[in-house]
Amino acid sequence: MAKAHFHKNQRVFVKPVGTWAIIEGLVPQWAKGVEEPIKITYDVGLGREFGSDELQSEEVAISSELNGGVEWRLIRGQNKWKSAEECSHHPHPGTYPVVVTNDQDWGGWRVPGAEYDHNPAEVEWQARVISHSLSCVNLLRKITDYAEEAPENLSNQLVSMVLDAKNILKSIEN
Repeated sequence: MAKAHFHKNQRVFVKPVGTWAIIEGLVPQWAKGVEEPIKITYDVGLGREFGSDELQSEEVAISSELNGGVEWRLIRGQNKWKSAEECSHHPHPGTYPVVVTNDQDWGGWRVPGAEYDHNPAEVEWQARVISHSLSCVNLLRKITDYAEEAPENLSNQLVSMVLDAKNILKSIEN
């Protein structure tokens, strides 16, 4: 049985065309006597329907290799309180950002709908910062490790930055 990988009003990259588009609708293909659709295609308003393999979401996947096997992702949740038309001033109408911090698509950071509606640009920025925070911590570790291995290669300005990095890591890890 088919499972939808994207949802209506989600912004996706259409690989064959090389452009971004908004999913206007899901088009399930049904078979007689089967309770679930056997295939789902997506109408993005470009003249034909596309399969999920031809689309790429805006989901930001942090390299699990860089983060010790841990992966935090930024995905789009469907707005259940307002239609896309009611929130057309949002950066991604009809959706809100969700930072997922486990292998399943639940658990992590979400924002209340009213808070998102109040300042969507700020919440989008917060979601991007949170989803990349593991990579930032890893980068701080690499910088401090490099500084300890080769202190003679650091300028006075870099020494100050390395001390800041060590203090940030210390506050995170304690």
